[in-house]
Amino acid sequence: MTTVGTYTPAPGAAPLPRMIAAQAAFETRLLLRNGEQLLLTAVIPTLLLVLFSAVDIVDTGAGKAVDFLAPGILALAVMSTAFTGQAIATGFERRYGVLKRLASSPLPRWGLMTAKTASVLVTEVLQVVLLTVIAFALGWSPHGGTGTVAAVLLLLVLGTAAFSGLGLLMAGTLKAEATLAAANLVFLLLLVGGGVIVPLDKFPSGVQDVLGLLPVTALSDGLRDVLQHGAGMPWGDLGILAAWAVVGLTAAGRFFRWE
Repeated sequence: MTTVGTYTPAPGAAPLPRMIAAQAAFETRLLLRNGEQLLLTAVIPTLLLVLFSAVDIVDTGAGKAVDFLAPGILALAVMSTAFTGQAIATGFERRYGVLKRLASSPLPRWGLMTAKTASVLVTEVLQVVLLTVIAFALGWSPHGGTGTVAAVLLLLVLGTAAFSGLGLLMAGTLKAEATLAAANLVFLLLLVGGGVIVPLDKFPSGVQDVLGLLPVTALSDGLRDVLQHGAGMPWGDLGILAAWAVVGLTAAGRFFRWE
C-alpha cells in the first residue's frame, strides 16, 4: 500500500539562486559553443596580441611591445564579450522570441540579466587567463603587488558593467540585424581608435581628448598605467568607467524592450 499523496504532483519553482545558476551555466555553454562568439572573445584578441608583439607594425614607444599591448588586449577582450558578443546574442534572442518566453518563466527578468552577467564574467575569466599566459610567453613583464591586483580587478569589473549596459541597451532597442552591424562596427572603430593597439599620442591633441572619454580607452589606459607603469589606483579612468556604467545600465533598464 502507498500513503495518500505519494504520487501527487507538487509543482513549484526551484529556489532563485539555483535558477540563476542554471541559467548562467546554460548561457555560458551557448556562448562557448558559438563560433562567432569564440572568434570575438578568443581568436581575434589572441591573434592581435601575438601579431603586434612579434612584428614591429605600430610604434608603441619605449620598451617591449607586449608590455604596451597586453593591457590593451585585455580591455579589448572585455569589450568583445560584455559589449559586442552580448549585444549580438541578446539581439537575436529578442528577435526569435527567446527573451519573451524566458520573461514568462519563474525566473524573474532581473534574474535573467544576472545570469547573463555571470556568464559574461565567467567568459572573461577564461579570456584573461588565456591572454595572460600568452603574454607571459611573449615576454610580458607586468608590475605586481596587492594594490595592482585590486586596481586591475576594479577596472575589469567597472569595464564589464559599462560595456554590458551599452550592449544590452543596443540589443534591447535596435533590430537584430542593426545590432549585428552596429556592434561589429563599434568594435572595429574602438579597436583602432580606443588606445588598444595604437597609442593615443599618435592622434591629434583635440581628438585625444575625445577618445580619452571612451570606455575602452579608459579601461586600456587604466590597465596600462597599473601594469606597465606601476601607477597607483587610476581614479580618473575608474571615474569614466563608472559614469559609463551608470548611464548604460540605467538606459538599458529604462528602454530595453523584451520583444
